[in-house]
Amino acid sequence: MSEKLIGAAIFGQSGGPTAVINASAYGVIRAALDAEEITKVYGAANGIKGVLEDKLYVMDEEDPEELKLLLHTPSSALGSCRYKIADPEKDDTDYKRILEIFKKYNVRYFFYNGGNDSMDTCNKISRYMESVGYACRVMGVPKTIDNDLYGTDHCPGFGSAAKYIATSCMEINKDARVYDNGMITIVEIMGRHAGWLAGSASLATAFGSGPDLVYLPETDFDMDKFLADVDEVYKKNGKVLVAVSEGIHYADGSFVSEAKTSATDGFGHAQLGGLAAMLADIVKKHTGAKVRGIELSLLQRCGAHLASATDIEEARRSGEEAVLQAVKGVTGKMVAFERESVNGEYACKLTLLPLTEVANYEKKVPLSWINDTQNGMKQEFIDYVLPLIQGEPKLPLKHSLPRYARLKKVLAK
Repeated sequence: MSEKLIGAAIFGQSGGPTAVINASAYGVIRAALDAEEITKVYGAANGIKGVLEDKLYVMDEEDPEELKLLLHTPSSALGSCRYKIADPEKDDTDYKRILEIFKKYNVRYFFYNGGNDSMDTCNKISRYMESVGYACRVMGVPKTIDNDLYGTDHCPGFGSAAKYIATSCMEINKDARVYDNGMITIVEIMGRHAGWLAGSASLATAFGSGPDLVYLPETDFDMDKFLADVDEVYKKNGKVLVAVSEGIHYADGSFVSEAKTSATDGFGHAQLGGLAAMLADIVKKHTGAKVRGIELSLLQRCGAHLASATDIEEARRSGEEAVLQAVKGVTGKMVAFERESVNGEYACKLTLLPLTEVANYEKKVPLSWINDTQNGMKQEFIDYVLPLIQGEPKLPLKHSLPRYARLKKVLAK
Protein backbone atom coordinates (compact mmCIF):
# COMPACT_ATOMS: atom_id res chain seq x y z
CA MET A 1 0.00 0.00 0.00
CA SER A 2 1.41 3.39 -1.02
CA GLU A 3 1.62 6.31 1.38
CA LYS A 4 -1.74 7.99 1.87
CA LEU A 5 -2.00 11.13 -0.26
CA ILE A 6 -4.39 13.79 1.04
CA GLY A 7 -5.76 16.51 -1.22
CA ALA A 8 -8.42 17.64 -3.68
CA ALA A 9 -9.42 16.01 -6.95
CA ILE A 10 -10.28 17.43 -10.36
CA PHE A 11 -12.37 15.55 -12.92
CA GLY A 12 -12.63 16.66 -16.54
CA GLN A 13 -14.39 15.52 -19.71
CA SER A 14 -12.87 15.83 -23.18
CA GLY A 15 -13.66 15.07 -26.80
CA GLY A 16 -17.01 14.12 -28.31
CA PRO A 17 -19.99 13.44 -26.05
CA THR A 18 -21.65 10.05 -25.63
CA ALA A 19 -24.81 8.63 -24.10
CA VAL A 20 -22.89 7.37 -21.05
CA ILE A 21 -19.97 9.75 -20.46
CA ASN A 22 -21.83 11.19 -17.48
CA ALA A 23 -22.21 7.72 -16.02
CA SER A 24 -18.40 7.69 -15.84
CA ALA A 25 -18.55 11.17 -14.34
CA TYR A 26 -20.92 9.90 -11.66
CA GLY A 27 -18.59 6.98 -10.96
CA VAL A 28 -15.64 9.31 -10.44
CA ILE A 29 -17.47 12.03 -8.52
CA ARG A 30 -19.38 9.72 -6.18
CA ALA A 31 -16.28 7.63 -5.38
CA ALA A 32 -14.18 10.77 -4.88
CA LEU A 33 -16.76 12.32 -2.56
CA ASP A 34 -16.76 9.12 -0.53
CA ALA A 35 -12.95 8.77 -0.36
CA GLU A 36 -11.49 9.98 2.94
CA GLU A 37 -8.20 10.84 1.21
CA ILE A 38 -9.93 13.33 -1.11
CA THR A 39 -10.74 16.61 0.61
CA LYS A 40 -12.63 18.38 -2.17
CA VAL A 41 -13.97 17.35 -5.58
CA TYR A 42 -13.89 19.77 -8.50
CA GLY A 43 -15.29 19.43 -11.99
CA ALA A 44 -13.35 21.20 -14.74
CA ALA A 45 -15.50 23.35 -17.03
CA ASN A 46 -14.83 22.24 -20.61
CA GLY A 47 -12.09 19.79 -19.79
CA ILE A 48 -8.48 20.86 -19.47
CA LYS A 49 -9.44 24.38 -20.59
CA GLY A 50 -11.33 24.76 -17.33
CA VAL A 51 -8.14 23.99 -15.42
CA LEU A 52 -6.11 26.44 -17.49
CA GLU A 53 -8.77 29.14 -17.07
CA ASP A 54 -9.31 28.43 -13.36
CA LYS A 55 -12.96 27.59 -13.97
CA LEU A 56 -13.76 24.73 -11.64
CA TYR A 57 -17.11 23.60 -10.27
CA VAL A 58 -17.41 22.48 -6.65
CA MET A 59 -19.00 19.05 -6.91
CA ASP A 60 -19.33 18.78 -3.09
CA GLU A 61 -22.13 21.35 -3.30
CA GLU A 62 -24.25 19.40 -5.78
CA ASP A 63 -27.43 17.63 -4.70
CA PRO A 64 -26.72 13.87 -4.43
CA GLU A 65 -29.95 13.00 -6.27
CA GLU A 66 -29.08 15.34 -9.15
CA LEU A 67 -25.65 13.75 -9.35
CA LYS A 68 -27.30 10.33 -9.56
CA LEU A 69 -29.30 11.52 -12.59
CA LEU A 70 -25.96 11.78 -14.42
CA LEU A 71 -26.24 8.02 -14.94
CA HIS A 72 -28.93 8.66 -17.55
CA THR A 73 -27.96 12.13 -18.79
CA PRO A 74 -26.24 12.16 -22.22
CA SER A 75 -23.46 14.46 -23.43
CA SER A 76 -20.83 16.09 -21.24
CA ALA A 77 -22.49 17.65 -18.19
CA LEU A 78 -19.38 19.64 -17.26
CA GLY A 79 -18.65 20.69 -20.83
CA SER A 80 -15.98 19.32 -23.13
CA CYS A 81 -13.15 20.58 -25.30
CA ARG A 82 -10.81 19.63 -28.10
CA TYR A 83 -7.63 21.26 -26.91
CA LYS A 84 -4.22 19.80 -27.69
CA ILE A 85 -1.47 20.69 -25.28
CA ALA A 86 2.12 20.67 -26.54
CA ASP A 87 4.77 18.19 -25.48
CA PRO A 88 6.08 19.52 -22.15
CA GLU A 89 9.66 19.14 -23.38
CA LYS A 90 8.93 21.61 -26.22
CA ASP A 91 6.56 24.06 -24.54
CA ASP A 92 5.72 23.85 -20.85
CA THR A 93 3.56 26.99 -20.68
CA ASP A 94 0.28 25.13 -20.19
CA TYR A 95 1.86 22.74 -17.69
CA LYS A 96 3.17 25.55 -15.51
CA ARG A 97 -0.35 26.96 -15.45
CA ILE A 98 -1.85 23.57 -14.60
CA LEU A 99 0.66 23.15 -11.77
CA GLU A 100 -0.21 26.64 -10.51
CA ILE A 101 -3.91 25.71 -10.37
CA PHE A 102 -3.17 22.34 -8.76
CA LYS A 103 -1.17 24.07 -6.03
CA LYS A 104 -3.84 26.74 -5.53
CA TYR A 105 -6.49 24.11 -4.75
CA ASN A 106 -4.11 21.46 -3.34
CA VAL A 107 -5.10 19.09 -6.13
CA ARG A 108 -3.49 15.69 -5.66
CA TYR A 109 -5.77 13.64 -7.91
CA PHE A 110 -6.59 14.30 -11.56
CA PHE A 111 -9.07 12.19 -13.54
CA TYR A 112 -9.58 12.77 -17.26
CA ASN A 113 -12.39 11.16 -19.24
CA GLY A 114 -11.93 10.86 -22.99
CA GLY A 115 -10.58 9.03 -26.03
CA ASN A 116 -7.21 8.75 -27.77
CA ASP A 117 -6.24 12.43 -27.69
CA SER A 118 -7.55 12.85 -24.14
CA MET A 119 -5.38 9.97 -22.95
CA ASP A 120 -2.45 11.74 -24.61
CA THR A 121 -3.28 14.86 -22.58
CA CYS A 122 -3.55 12.75 -19.44
CA ASN A 123 -0.21 11.09 -20.13
CA LYS A 124 1.57 14.40 -20.70
CA ILE A 125 0.22 15.88 -17.45
CA SER A 126 1.24 12.74 -15.55
CA ARG A 127 4.77 12.91 -16.97
CA TYR A 128 5.11 16.61 -16.18
CA MET A 129 3.93 16.33 -12.59
CA GLU A 130 6.41 13.53 -12.05
CA SER A 131 9.23 15.52 -13.68
CA VAL A 132 8.72 18.52 -11.36
CA GLY A 133 8.25 16.36 -8.28
CA TYR A 134 4.65 17.36 -7.57
CA ALA A 135 2.74 14.48 -5.97
CA CYS A 136 -0.40 14.08 -8.05
CA ARG A 137 -2.01 10.83 -9.15
CA VAL A 138 -3.27 11.02 -12.70
CA MET A 139 -5.77 8.51 -14.09
CA GLY A 140 -7.47 8.15 -17.46
CA VAL A 141 -11.11 7.09 -17.76
CA PRO A 142 -11.96 5.70 -21.23
CA LYS A 143 -14.64 7.18 -23.44
CA THR A 144 -15.37 7.04 -27.14
CA ILE A 145 -18.21 5.85 -29.31
CA ASP A 146 -15.55 5.09 -31.95
CA ASN A 147 -14.36 2.12 -29.83
CA ASP A 148 -10.82 2.68 -31.06
CA LEU A 149 -8.89 3.02 -27.80
CA TYR A 150 -5.92 0.70 -27.84
CA GLY A 151 -5.60 -2.10 -25.30
CA THR A 152 -9.18 -2.24 -24.04
CA ASP A 153 -11.71 -4.78 -25.32
CA HIS A 154 -14.24 -1.99 -25.81
CA CYS A 155 -14.97 1.57 -24.71
CA PRO A 156 -17.80 3.16 -22.72
CA GLY A 157 -20.15 4.85 -25.17
CA PHE A 158 -19.69 2.36 -27.97
CA GLY A 159 -22.34 -0.12 -26.85
CA SER A 160 -25.05 2.53 -26.66
CA ALA A 161 -24.06 4.07 -30.00
CA ALA A 162 -24.01 0.61 -31.60
CA LYS A 163 -27.48 -0.07 -30.22
CA TYR A 164 -28.76 3.27 -31.56
CA ILE A 165 -27.23 2.63 -35.00
CA ALA A 166 -28.58 -0.91 -35.26
CA THR A 167 -32.06 0.15 -34.14
CA SER A 168 -32.10 3.15 -36.48
CA CYS A 169 -31.00 1.01 -39.42
CA MET A 170 -33.78 -1.47 -38.66
CA GLU A 171 -36.30 1.38 -38.69
CA ILE A 172 -34.85 2.97 -41.84
CA ASN A 173 -34.96 -0.40 -43.57
CA LYS A 174 -38.65 -0.77 -42.75
CA ASP A 175 -39.40 2.74 -43.99
CA ALA A 176 -37.39 2.29 -47.21
CA ARG A 177 -39.38 -0.79 -48.25
CA VAL A 178 -42.90 0.62 -47.92
CA TYR A 179 -43.53 1.57 -51.55
CA ASP A 180 -43.57 -0.63 -54.63
CA ASN A 181 -41.11 1.54 -56.54
CA GLY A 182 -37.33 1.02 -56.58
CA MET A 183 -35.42 2.66 -53.76
CA ILE A 184 -31.74 2.93 -52.71
CA THR A 185 -30.88 4.35 -49.29
CA ILE A 186 -27.38 5.21 -48.11
CA VAL A 187 -26.77 5.76 -44.39
CA GLU A 188 -23.62 7.56 -43.27
CA ILE A 189 -22.27 6.53 -39.87
CA MET A 190 -19.49 8.07 -37.76
CA GLY A 191 -15.99 6.60 -37.71
CA ARG A 192 -12.94 8.36 -39.14
CA HIS A 193 -10.38 5.56 -39.20
CA ALA A 194 -12.08 2.68 -37.41
CA GLY A 195 -15.31 1.06 -38.58
CA TRP A 196 -16.74 -0.26 -35.32
CA LEU A 197 -19.81 1.97 -35.56
CA ALA A 198 -20.59 1.33 -39.23
CA GLY A 199 -20.03 -2.36 -38.63
CA SER A 200 -22.66 -2.22 -35.90
CA ALA A 201 -25.29 -1.61 -38.58
CA SER A 202 -24.81 -5.28 -39.43
CA LEU A 203 -26.53 -6.18 -36.15
CA ALA A 204 -29.74 -4.98 -37.80
CA THR A 205 -29.10 -7.28 -40.76
CA ALA A 206 -28.38 -10.23 -38.46
CA PHE A 207 -31.81 -9.78 -36.90
CA GLY A 208 -33.74 -9.44 -40.13
CA SER A 209 -34.01 -5.76 -41.02
CA GLY A 210 -30.74 -4.08 -41.89
CA PRO A 211 -28.28 -2.99 -44.56
CA ASP A 212 -27.54 -5.12 -47.59
CA LEU A 213 -24.06 -3.62 -47.84
CA VAL A 214 -21.68 -2.26 -45.19
CA TYR A 215 -18.37 -0.46 -45.90
CA LEU A 216 -15.64 0.22 -43.34
CA PRO A 217 -12.45 2.33 -43.48
CA GLU A 218 -10.34 -0.71 -42.59
CA THR A 219 -10.31 -1.64 -46.29
CA ASP A 220 -9.75 0.51 -49.39
CA PHE A 221 -12.92 1.73 -51.10
CA ASP A 222 -13.38 1.13 -54.82
CA MET A 223 -16.13 3.18 -56.43
CA ASP A 224 -16.58 0.83 -59.41
CA LYS A 225 -16.90 -2.18 -57.12
CA PHE A 226 -19.32 -0.26 -54.89
CA LEU A 227 -21.57 0.56 -57.84
CA ALA A 228 -21.41 -3.05 -59.02
CA ASP A 229 -22.41 -4.20 -55.50
CA VAL A 230 -25.37 -1.81 -55.49
CA ASP A 231 -26.40 -2.90 -59.00
CA GLU A 232 -26.39 -6.56 -57.99
CA VAL A 233 -28.64 -6.05 -54.96
CA TYR A 234 -30.91 -3.57 -56.76
CA LYS A 235 -31.51 -5.88 -59.72
CA LYS A 236 -32.31 -8.72 -57.36
CA ASN A 237 -34.53 -6.94 -54.81
CA GLY A 238 -35.49 -3.55 -56.21
CA LYS A 239 -34.42 -2.07 -52.85
CA VAL A 240 -30.95 -1.44 -51.40
CA LEU A 241 -29.87 -0.23 -47.98
CA VAL A 242 -26.20 0.71 -47.64
CA ALA A 243 -24.28 1.63 -44.46
CA VAL A 244 -21.01 3.50 -44.93
CA SER A 245 -18.46 4.78 -42.47
CA GLU A 246 -17.73 8.49 -42.87
CA GLY A 247 -14.03 7.60 -43.08
CA ILE A 248 -14.05 5.27 -46.09
CA HIS A 249 -11.08 6.07 -48.30
CA TYR A 250 -9.51 5.23 -51.63
CA ALA A 251 -6.33 3.18 -52.02
CA ASP A 252 -4.23 6.37 -51.97
CA GLY A 253 -5.57 7.19 -48.51
CA SER A 254 -7.76 10.12 -49.55
CA PHE A 255 -11.23 10.21 -48.01
CA VAL A 256 -14.11 9.56 -50.39
CA SER A 257 -15.80 12.59 -48.82
CA GLU A 258 -12.63 14.69 -49.04
CA ALA A 259 -14.13 17.13 -51.52
CA LYS A 260 -16.66 17.98 -48.81
CA THR A 261 -14.09 18.36 -46.03
CA SER A 262 -13.52 21.98 -45.10
CA ALA A 263 -12.43 21.96 -41.47
CA THR A 264 -10.53 20.11 -38.78
CA ASP A 265 -11.18 19.66 -35.09
CA GLY A 266 -8.88 21.00 -32.37
CA PHE A 267 -6.53 18.05 -32.76
CA GLY A 268 -6.04 18.51 -36.53
CA HIS A 269 -8.33 15.67 -37.59
CA ALA A 270 -10.50 16.23 -40.67
CA GLN A 271 -14.14 16.85 -39.83
CA LEU A 272 -15.94 14.60 -42.23
CA GLY A 273 -19.52 14.74 -43.47
CA GLY A 274 -21.63 14.89 -46.59
CA LEU A 275 -20.58 11.42 -47.73
CA ALA A 276 -24.11 10.01 -47.88
CA ALA A 277 -25.31 12.88 -50.07
CA MET A 278 -22.27 12.55 -52.34
CA LEU A 279 -22.70 8.80 -52.80
CA ALA A 280 -26.46 9.20 -53.27
CA ASP A 281 -25.84 11.61 -56.13
CA ILE A 282 -23.35 9.24 -57.77
CA VAL A 283 -25.64 6.23 -57.38
CA LYS A 284 -28.64 8.15 -58.71
CA LYS A 285 -26.73 9.14 -61.85
CA HIS A 286 -25.48 5.58 -62.27
CA THR A 287 -28.79 3.73 -61.74
CA GLY A 288 -31.50 6.29 -62.41
CA ALA A 289 -33.24 5.00 -59.29
CA LYS A 290 -34.72 6.99 -56.46
CA VAL A 291 -31.86 7.43 -53.99
CA ARG A 292 -31.84 8.93 -50.53
CA GLY A 293 -28.80 9.80 -48.41
CA ILE A 294 -29.16 9.86 -44.62
CA GLU A 295 -26.51 11.12 -42.19
CA LEU A 296 -27.05 9.97 -38.60
CA SER A 297 -24.64 12.71 -37.53
CA LEU A 298 -24.84 13.79 -33.88
CA LEU A 299 -27.92 11.69 -33.17
CA GLN A 300 -25.86 8.52 -32.77
CA ARG A 301 -23.67 10.05 -30.04
CA CYS A 302 -26.24 10.96 -27.41
CA GLY A 303 -29.20 8.63 -27.91
CA ALA A 304 -29.67 7.98 -24.19
CA HIS A 305 -33.24 6.76 -24.82
CA LEU A 306 -31.64 3.76 -26.57
CA ALA A 307 -28.72 3.38 -24.19
CA SER A 308 -27.39 -0.03 -23.24
CA ALA A 309 -27.75 -0.83 -19.54
CA THR A 310 -24.52 -2.80 -19.84
CA ASP A 311 -22.77 0.28 -21.25
CA ILE A 312 -24.08 2.55 -18.47
CA GLU A 313 -22.94 0.22 -15.70
CA GLU A 314 -19.51 -0.37 -17.23
CA ALA A 315 -19.04 3.38 -17.71
CA ARG A 316 -19.92 4.00 -14.07
CA ARG A 317 -17.61 1.23 -12.89
CA SER A 318 -14.68 2.57 -14.92
CA GLY A 319 -14.98 5.98 -13.27
CA GLU A 320 -15.29 4.49 -9.81
CA GLU A 321 -12.32 2.18 -10.39
CA ALA A 322 -10.10 5.09 -11.42
CA VAL A 323 -10.67 6.71 -8.02
CA LEU A 324 -10.30 3.50 -6.02
CA GLN A 325 -6.99 2.72 -7.71
CA ALA A 326 -5.69 6.29 -7.39
CA VAL A 327 -6.23 6.44 -3.63
CA LYS A 328 -4.36 3.12 -3.39
CA GLY A 329 -1.37 4.79 -5.02
CA VAL A 330 -1.80 4.06 -8.73
CA THR A 331 -0.97 6.81 -11.23
CA GLY A 332 -0.28 7.17 -14.96
CA LYS A 333 -2.81 4.49 -15.90
CA MET A 334 -6.10 4.17 -17.78
CA VAL A 335 -8.90 1.89 -16.66
CA ALA A 336 -9.49 -0.73 -19.36
CA PHE A 337 -11.94 -3.57 -20.02
CA GLU A 338 -11.08 -7.23 -20.39
CA ARG A 339 -13.77 -9.58 -21.73
CA GLU A 340 -14.43 -12.77 -19.79
CA SER A 341 -16.84 -15.66 -19.96
CA VAL A 342 -18.44 -16.71 -16.66
CA ASN A 343 -20.61 -19.82 -16.88
CA GLY A 344 -20.86 -19.21 -20.60
CA GLU A 345 -22.09 -15.63 -20.14
CA TYR A 346 -20.37 -12.34 -21.02
CA ALA A 347 -18.57 -10.61 -18.17
CA CYS A 348 -16.31 -7.56 -18.01
CA LYS A 349 -13.18 -7.41 -15.87
CA LEU A 350 -11.55 -4.05 -15.12
CA THR A 351 -7.80 -3.78 -15.66
CA LEU A 352 -5.23 -0.99 -15.85
CA LEU A 353 -3.06 0.07 -18.79
CA PRO A 354 -0.12 2.51 -18.77
CA LEU A 355 -1.19 5.78 -20.41
CA THR A 356 1.97 5.62 -22.53
CA GLU A 357 0.61 2.47 -24.20
CA VAL A 358 -2.81 3.95 -24.91
CA ALA A 359 -2.15 7.53 -26.02
CA ASN A 360 -2.48 8.17 -29.76
CA TYR A 361 -2.90 4.53 -30.81
CA GLU A 362 -6.02 3.38 -32.64
CA LYS A 363 -7.69 -0.02 -32.49
CA LYS A 364 -9.18 -1.12 -35.81
CA VAL A 365 -11.79 -3.74 -36.65
CA PRO A 366 -9.93 -7.02 -37.35
CA LEU A 367 -9.86 -7.66 -41.09
CA SER A 368 -10.82 -11.27 -40.35
CA TRP A 369 -14.21 -9.99 -39.12
CA ILE A 370 -14.99 -8.36 -42.49
CA ASN A 371 -16.45 -10.58 -45.20
CA ASP A 372 -14.40 -11.66 -48.22
CA THR A 373 -16.13 -9.17 -50.54
CA GLN A 374 -15.44 -6.35 -48.06
CA ASN A 375 -19.05 -5.19 -48.02
CA GLY A 376 -20.35 -6.77 -44.83
CA MET A 377 -19.48 -8.29 -41.47
CA LYS A 378 -18.89 -11.85 -40.35
CA GLN A 379 -20.51 -13.57 -37.37
CA GLU A 380 -17.42 -12.91 -35.23
CA PHE A 381 -18.22 -9.20 -35.31
CA ILE A 382 -21.85 -9.80 -34.33
CA ASP A 383 -20.74 -12.01 -31.45
CA TYR A 384 -18.35 -9.30 -30.27
CA VAL A 385 -20.86 -6.43 -30.26
CA LEU A 386 -24.06 -8.17 -29.16
CA PRO A 387 -23.25 -8.44 -25.41
CA LEU A 388 -22.36 -4.74 -25.29
CA ILE A 389 -25.82 -3.50 -26.31
CA GLN A 390 -27.77 -5.53 -23.78
CA GLY A 391 -30.23 -4.20 -21.22
CA GLU A 392 -32.85 -1.47 -21.11
CA PRO A 393 -32.24 0.99 -18.26
CA LYS A 394 -35.11 2.38 -16.24
CA LEU A 395 -34.94 5.98 -17.40
CA PRO A 396 -36.08 8.82 -15.13
CA LEU A 397 -38.96 10.63 -16.83
CA LYS A 398 -41.13 13.66 -16.20
CA HIS A 399 -44.27 14.12 -18.32
CA SER A 400 -42.95 11.19 -20.38
CA LEU A 401 -39.83 13.17 -21.30
CA PRO A 402 -36.30 12.51 -20.02
CA ARG A 403 -35.37 14.04 -16.68
CA TYR A 404 -31.71 14.97 -16.99
CA ALA A 405 -29.36 16.14 -14.24
CA ARG A 406 -29.47 19.86 -13.47
CA LEU A 407 -26.20 20.77 -11.83
CA LYS A 408 -25.73 23.98 -9.87
CA LYS A 409 -22.17 24.38 -11.15
CA VAL A 410 -20.97 26.48 -8.23
CA LEU A 411 -17.61 27.98 -9.20
CA ALA A 412 -14.61 27.47 -6.94
CA LYS A 413 -13.02 30.63 -5.57
